[in-house]
This record gives sequence, structure tokens and C-alpha cells, in this order.
Amino acid sequence: MRLLYNILFPICFALSTPFYFLKMWRRGNWRAGFGQRFGRYDGKLKQRLTNRDVLWLHAVSVGEVNICTQLIRAIEPRAPNLKIVVSTTTSTGMGELRRTLPQHIDKIYYPVDGRKIIRRAVNTIHPIAIVLVEAEIWPNLLWVANDRNIPLFLVNARLSQRSFRGYKGFGFLFRPIFKSFEGVGCQDANDAGRLRELGFRPEKTHVVGNLKFDAAKLGDRRLLDVPALLAQLGVDKGARILVAGSTHAGEEIILAEIFLRLREKFPDLFLVLVPRHFERGKEVARELEKRGIKFVYRSTITPQTRQQPNEVNCLLVNTTGELRFFYEHASVIFVGKSLTAEGGQNPIEPGALGKAMVFGPNMQNFASIADAFVKKDGAVQVRDAAELEQTFVCLLADESRRNALGENALEVVRENLGAMERTVEMILRDLPEVNSAKKRA
Repeated sequence: MRLLYNILFPICFALSTPFYFLKMWRRGNWRAGFGQRFGRYDGKLKQRLTNRDVLWLHAVSVGEVNICTQLIRAIEPRAPNLKIVVSTTTSTGMGELRRTLPQHIDKIYYPVDGRKIIRRAVNTIHPIAIVLVEAEIWPNLLWVANDRNIPLFLVNARLSQRSFRGYKGFGFLFRPIFKSFEGVGCQDANDAGRLRELGFRPEKTHVVGNLKFDAAKLGDRRLLDVPALLAQLGVDKGARILVAGSTHAGEEIILAEIFLRLREKFPDLFLVLVPRHFERGKEVARELEKRGIKFVYRSTITPQTRQQPNEVNCLLVNTTGELRFFYEHASVIFVGKSLTAEGGQNPIEPGALGKAMVFGPNMQNFASIADAFVKKDGAVQVRDAAELEQTFVCLLADESRRNALGENALEVVRENLGAMERTVEMILRDLPEVNSAKKRA
């Protein structure tokens, strides 16, 4: 089976290379660390890792990076002798890692899953354990870890019905790999059941809760002063702010048209639009221009920027890592990828901030979380664009209703805390290097 995979993988990778590089080019800053994607690291990294007990954590992109950051902060005090290396796949993920983690944590790009590339990476990092955040499964990494008796952990594991069917269809490939995991921390019982059915050992598969509840908090440092930025744009201090976060194609058009009608009822309303992929900024801008919405790009705002009241009525955020700061000052929040696309985006962050939030019918990737918020009246789920507009009207007109939604959402978050501690305990109790250090102490 390995032979077949390693024959097919280079062919598939070669065919997908144009798309792969186009995606990297669109996101920018693709040259930095490019060699790391092929398992090539500089001598300084090798020197820092020599004769160290290295824990390798992998977080695909920004969402997983936020979890990984909190996980590292929880692990370090418990295992101070571990050297931590964290990898990510995207340039946006790398930017977030560099922004949030201290210098002594090494940040690298995740290597392409070619057999020689993975061996080269593992030879350099030489980890005592590998921790994967959520469900990024690459066979060669897992095979190499298996061959070298490197413990594997999967944390904050979730599995959509679609992914479950895919893995089940290729059970002959994945079942032996899944059996090798030393620990799996699942978000809920449904995910745990699916993973056990796919071959993860029942005694190693634990329901610990969702790490995003613990990770959904602002750091002590405020890296963006949103009120000051809005004041620069001529937005009154008491204005209503509608923040649409992590939007996908089609949603911006719907939101723009709704916004124009809402402005007739609420003249002070200001829209903050944050596409999930910042490189779509120009595409979104064209749709706003067609509809006569006066906007500015977030990237063009400088300390000297000064707009008169009503000169602009929309901020188009074409930067990364700032959505949570805008959420903090929202009157109402729309959670994207839930109206015109499937899957949904993370509703926990606005919930943790005690904000009134609305999302569409397509929250498959966060189904149990979305249900928890809706059942406790901590969020409103709408069926379509018409219902979305009606909900915005009701919430923007009723501050007490907004406050009640926010308080209920905050209570849901409080009830679900503790997954971080359970996950750290699961990882550290099975690391002999950590346990032997405790005994020596």
C-alpha cells in the first residue's frame, strides 16, 4: 500500500502544482521559508534542536494556529524541558505564529508529504512526539513516525460526515495508520464514535471537548485599537457596527445589498466586511463599487488617515489576524461561510466576547457548537438572506435583545471550558521523557 501511495502521490502533486503555486502566490510572501516545504532547514535550526527533546505540533492555518498557540502556552509550564517546534501550511498561518508566539518557539512550514521529504524533515526535527491539531492526515508522516516509534496525537479532532465517508472508503489505507495513534482528543461523542469506527483504538480515543472554547479569548495585548481606527473613518462613537466575519464568495454581495437597505432604517450603521481569504479583497471591492458602497481598504489606513462623517460607510478588511478585534466592538456579528457556502466558520470567538451573532443554515463543520448556541438562545440561525435581513433589523433596533444574546452565548462558552487541560494531560502522561523528568525532580 505504501508503494502504491508513493507512486501516485508524486504524479498527483505534479498535476496539482500549478494550482498549489498559484494559491501561494495569491496569498503572498511565498518565497520565505520555501525550502522548508521540501524538508530543507538551515543549520541554525538544526543546531537549536540538537540533543533536545522536541515536541512537534502542526497547525494547518490560522484557525488551528490559534488553538496551537494556547496549547503551547499550557504545555510549556508543565514540561519546561521540552523544545517545541510548530509547523503550519499557509503563509497566513505563519504570520499568526510569528505574531503570537515568542522567539524561542521555532516556527516552520509543514513539508510536502513525499517520502524522501518527510524523512528529511523528521531527521532534522527528530521529535519525541508529534501532535496534529484537528484532522490533517498525511500518510508518509504517519508511516515514518510509526517506523521510528514516535508517538502520534490528534487533538481537537472533528470529522464531518463527508470526511468520514471519504476515510471509510479508503479504509484499507487509513485503518492501519489510525491504529497507531497514542492519543486522540475528540470534540464530542459523535466525532469519537466516527473515529473509532475508522480504526482509532477505543482506549486511546477520548472525548475532551472543543479546544476552541478555551482558545477563544483575546490576549492581554491589544494589537489594534478599533475605536480609534473607526474614529479616523468618521464613525461616531455610538454608531451601530455590523461585522461580517470570514465571508465567502456570494455572501458579500448579499450583505452589501442588505446593508444598503438597513442604512435607510439605521443611518449610523457602519459595515466591517472581513473576507475569509484576504486575497479576495479586490474581487469583493468590485462588488461594493457596483452597489455604490463607499468603502476603504484596511491596508490603506495610516495614522494620518482622516475621513469626514459619512464619507465612508464600510471598511473592507484585506489583512489577516485582526477579525477578533473587530468582533470585540461589533453591535451584531454575521458568521460567514454559512449562507452561500457549506461548512460555516467558528462561532465560538464572538460567543466568548458576549456578542449577538447570526449565522446561516450551513454550519456543518461546527454543527454541535452551533446547536448549543441556538438552543441556549446565544445565537440566531437563519434559513436564507430574507430572514437574515429581518433578523438584522430586529437586533439593530433592540439593544436589550442584543445584550441577552451575548450573555447567553457567553454562558455557553463558560459551560464548555476545560478541554485544554484535559488535552495537555492526555499528551504529557504518555511521554516517557516528561514522566522521567518528573521522577528526577
